[in-house]
Amino acid sequence: MADIQEVIEAPLSGEELGMRYRALCEDPCYAKVPGKIELDLWGRMVMTPASNYHSAIQTRLTAKLAAVGGQAFVEASVLTTVGVLVVDAAWASAAFMSLHGFETPYTRAPQLCIEVVSPSNSRKELNEKIAAYLEAGAEEVWLVYPQSKRCEFYAQQGQMPRSAYVVELGELFD
Repeated sequence: MADIQEVIEAPLSGEELGMRYRALCEDPCYAKVPGKIELDLWGRMVMTPASNYHSAIQTRLTAKLAAVGGQAFVEASVLTTVGVLVVDAAWASAAFMSLHGFETPYTRAPQLCIEVVSPSNSRKELNEKIAAYLEAGAEEVWLVYPQSKRCEFYAQQGQMPRSAYVVELGELFD
């Protein structure tokens, strides 16, 4: 990690953010930190604790995505224009995996990025994440609202009435 005395005068490059994030992943001091850790453009950590219901929704989503084939993820890190974000659930095709494998963070977003919305998420934050994932190469971004038991689907053209991915979302909120 960077020297504590270092003064950062400009946002970090993607390469610098990637190096810092990988260093966090390898640092035993952060091994037992609950919740996910993201980095903003300045390399500052953003930590988000998750409820057990939030975690259950993530697990249910990845089980449904795994049935499609490809690779399903819980908490995949993605380098975006706003920093290193950690998507709650994601799906990547076999072609994506052959190009990117398990690089950390991904320099291109998996095809499907899903945010499980917590009560603390603001609409502004969610809109920024949608834009960041799409700009990073995601084909779709889903917002899953456990409290109201609904989903929203976004692609480059904006909000869509349904996903282009055939994923059965029934029983997601049971």
